[in-house]
Amino acid sequence: MASTDTAAHSEAGKLVDKAATPSDNRGPAERAPSSRSFAAADVVLRFLLFASGVVAVVVMVTSKQTELIPIPIPPFLTPRPAKFTHSPAFIYFVAALSVAGLYGAITTLISLFALRKPASYPRFLSHFVIFDVLLLGIVAAATGTAGGVAYIGLKGNTHVQWRKICDIYGEFCRHIGASIAVSLFGSVVLALLVLLSIYSLSKRIPKHSY
Repeated sequence: MASTDTAAHSEAGKLVDKAATPSDNRGPAERAPSSRSFAAADVVLRFLLFASGVVAVVVMVTSKQTELIPIPIPPFLTPRPAKFTHSPAFIYFVAALSVAGLYGAITTLISLFALRKPASYPRFLSHFVIFDVLLLGIVAAATGTAGGVAYIGLKGNTHVQWRKICDIYGEFCRHIGASIAVSLFGSVVLALLVLLSIYSLSKRIPKHSY
C-alpha cells in the first residue's frame, strides 16, 4: 500500500513539474508558418534591394550633360561635359551600388528557394545577416560620400572658393540627386533586412525559465 502511494505521489510530482515548465520547443509543423512568413518578407526586401541598386546605378551612369562654359582668356565659350566619372566619389558610388544590386539578385533567388523549403531558411539566414551588415556599411558610406559631393555642387563653399555648378548643369544634378535618393532607400531596405534577420534568429533561441 505504501509503495502504491509513493508511486502515485511520484507521478503527480512529474505532472506538476511538466505543467510548471513552459514548453518552448515547437514542432516543425508549428514553426513552418512563422518561417514561411519571414522568408516571404525577406524575398520582398531583397528584391527591393536589387531594384534600388539597379535604378541608382542606371540613373547615375546616365547623368551626362554638356554645357557651354565661358573662358576668360581668351574670351570665348567652350563645351564642358559633366559626368559621374569626373568624381571619385561617384565612381565609388556606382561600384558600391552595383555590388548591392548583384547581391540583391543572388540573395533574392536564394530566398525564393528558402520560401519553398522553410526548414532551410534559418541556415541561409545565419549567413545573410553577416553579409547584410557588411553591405549596409558599404552602401551607407557610398551614399554619404556621394551626397557630400552633390551638396557642394548644389550649394558650393564660399570659404574655399568652391562654386556651385547645379545652376549650370541642372539636369546632371537632378540625376545625381535622384540616384542618391534611391540609394538612401536601398540603405533603409538593408537596415530592415538586418533587423528582420536578427528578430527571426532571436525567435529561434530556446527560452529557459530559471
